Amino acid sequence: MTMEEIFKGTKEFKQEVFNKVQLELNQFGLLIYNANVKQLVDVTGHEYFSYLGQKTQMEAANQAKVDIAEAKMKGEIGSKMREGQTTQNAAKIDAETKIISTKREGEGKKEKFKVTADAKIFENKKKADVAEANAELAMKKAWWAQSSQLAEVEVAKAVAVREAKLQTEVERMNAMHRTEKLKADLLSKASVEYDIKVSVSSMHCEICVYIYIYTHVCISNCTCFSVCVCLSLLGKYFLWVFAILSGVTWCDSITMLEKNMFQEMAKINAQAVNSLQPQISVWSGVNGGDAENGGGVMKYIAGVYTMLPPLLKTVNEQTGMLPPPWLGKFTADSICN
Repeated sequence: MTMEEIFKGTKEFKQEVFNKVQLELNQFGLLIYNANVKQLVDVTGHEYFSYLGQKTQMEAANQAKVDIAEAKMKGEIGSKMREGQTTQNAAKIDAETKIISTKREGEGKKEKFKVTADAKIFENKKKADVAEANAELAMKKAWWAQSSQLAEVEVAKAVAVREAKLQTEVERMNAMHRTEKLKADLLSKASVEYDIKVSVSSMHCEICVYIYIYTHVCISNCTCFSVCVCLSLLGKYFLWVFAILSGVTWCDSITMLEKNMFQEMAKINAQAVNSLQPQISVWSGVNGGDAENGGGVMKYIAGVYTMLPPLLKTVNEQTGMLPPPWLGKFTADSICN
């Protein structure tokens, strides 16, 4: 080490001495616990260390001044730098703040517009949904109204059809009832008329048989009184027919036939006429005369048979009744015996 290094670096020198001496003492097992190095001083007439001290002091003072100036400079520069950095940072921060503010404002406006647009879209969508729902509701209402009207029409038509069916059934039943009633009335009337005609025909036949028998009896006896009896019976027969046609009840006549009252009446009339012994002339409608002028009994009988066809024809035209087959029958143009 140089003298300047030793003077300037006392501590380093001391540490260097300790280290070198300790190495020598280590072989003897000795340790240095404390050691002091005496400060170097000048001898009389030699002021080397004093000059070095002054120099060191001056250098230290100058260095201190330099350090102070440098520190001042650095302080001012640092202050200015700090102020500039502060201003710059403030401006930067202001700019960034403005940028961020503008950005945030733009984003805010953007978000506002977006929210407004979304709200508008949502509102339009809701309006569209409401319109669609209203349209669907209107369609359903129209369909319901149509279904209701169709149901009412179907019910009305069903009621009308049912009413028509019931009316048809009622009319059919009424028609059947009227038909049955008419059939019953006509059938009963026809049955009654048939029974009446059968009864009348039976009575006619019986009376005609009686007339036929008494006529033949009179012819066999060949007396004028017998002819009168025959004519009397024929007259009673035709009077009885005209009485029926005039509305007189025929139950009494049937009862009289069943009791053989006509036979008894005919016998009584024949006996009465026979006891009187009258002179009777019979008009034949062709040749007039009595029994003595060329005919005898057969002429009178021929006169009676001549009178029968016009009478039977009149009865047939008025009543529709025909004479018995043994008595005669009608042809298309005339009456035959």
